[in-house]
Amino acid sequence: MNFAIKSYCRLTNNTLIVDGKKLDIEPVSSENASWLNDVYRCLNIQYAKFFKMDTLSKAGFLASELIFNSVGLNRDLFHKDIAIVCFNSSASLEVDTAYQQTIQSEDSDNYYPSPSLFVYTLANIVTGEIAIRNKIQGETSFYIAERWSVSQLCDVVTDVFADNSVNGLLCGWVDCYRNHCDVLMMYISN
Repeated sequence: MNFAIKSYCRLTNNTLIVDGKKLDIEPVSSENASWLNDVYRCLNIQYAKFFKMDTLSKAGFLASELIFNSVGLNRDLFHKDIAIVCFNSSASLEVDTAYQQTIQSEDSDNYYPSPSLFVYTLANIVTGEIAIRNKIQGETSFYIAERWSVSQLCDVVTDVFADNSVNGLLCGWVDCYRNHCDVLMMYISN
């Protein structure tokens, strides 16, 4: 099988590169969540759920938006032939830690489980957010790995495209933890 990367996005703390071109977005804040909000606004994306997302989902969502805009994905159609596979090393630890703080106290005055945090205590929520936004009905998976591995990614790409109904794959590394954002996402097709 022959695969080709049709588009990619590299997003790190205050740096955004799409298909080899750096996008100049002046950050208002150096904190990831605020900077990602700045990127969202600069790109003039209209998706109200964005501001409710956790940092991990925002980063993956923005990378996918830029990639799908680059390849011309029609968001009005359902896509049964596209899969989404992401990796990271911290899972949803940033949100897990924040959620733990809402349930840690046995004192009823300080016990306030947060449903808005709880929903993001699974790393695969980012793939779900991307799938919902783009009407993708193919496979979505999220793997936790110690580090980025090209060979692991190649194995997964080969496995995904072994299914003849798959024509496109959005995949890559999406990690946000302790104010460090590290995203390398790409769209691969055969």
